[in-house]
Amino acid sequence: MRLDKFLKVSRIIKRRTVANEACAAGRVSVNGKPAKPGAEVKVGDVLEMRFGERVSRFEIVSISEHAAKADAADMYRALPS
Repeated sequence: MRLDKFLKVSRIIKRRTVANEACAAGRVSVNGKPAKPGAEVKVGDVLEMRFGERVSRFEIVSISEHAAKADAADMYRALPS
């Protein structure tokens, strides 16, 4: 699945255009490497997002094309920064 779509479906970022812009600006990395919006992500990948001084890390637990709001948080696991 594309990185920008995963960020939107999992609701880590609410809108795909915002996810796309964050990736293009270099604020999102996958497994320690800067990632473009179209980068493929898979289960087990570690995402790191930087917004200002805040750094958030997530491990991808599952991938689904569509997720209900209640199930979206089950797609990833927050890691300590």
